[in-house]
Amino acid sequence: MGTADRPGAYGSSVHTSGRGGQPSYKPLWVEEPARRRRLPDPVRSAAVRAVLIVSVTLIQAVVAFLFSVSGAWLAFPMLLSSVASTVVATWAALDVWVTRQVWNQRNGVVSVPSSTARALRRELRQARRAERAGKRIHGRGGSGQLSHP
Repeated sequence: MGTADRPGAYGSSVHTSGRGGQPSYKPLWVEEPARRRRLPDPVRSAAVRAVLIVSVTLIQAVVAFLFSVSGAWLAFPMLLSSVASTVVATWAALDVWVTRQVWNQRNGVVSVPSSTARALRRELRQARRAERAGKRIHGRGGSGQLSHP
């Protein structure tokens, strides 16, 4: 009896642990939470644009090389376009970096470790809530008590 003849060989997802010996199926994959947060939309679109431009540039460079090896007359124009595309690809990569920096600056990424930043934000929220609650209670002109003792 080979490994292919055994039930459950090759990572089969059929088990007989169901009711009455009926096969129960486990899912093909299990969803896991993402390890990193998703990139913001402007940064992601800049990154996709940069990847497309860099891939076209690499294709142009390979074609220019092959044309120059074969002695085709298109080698020189392809070489010039490859140089221009390299400049554009560098610009696109810098655009990703600049877009990411601008996004971080505009949307308030705190430059301290997240646990410290979280504790600071929590303290600030609690102080603001306490201040607002104090103003509300004392602003009613009452005895400073809520309606129910």
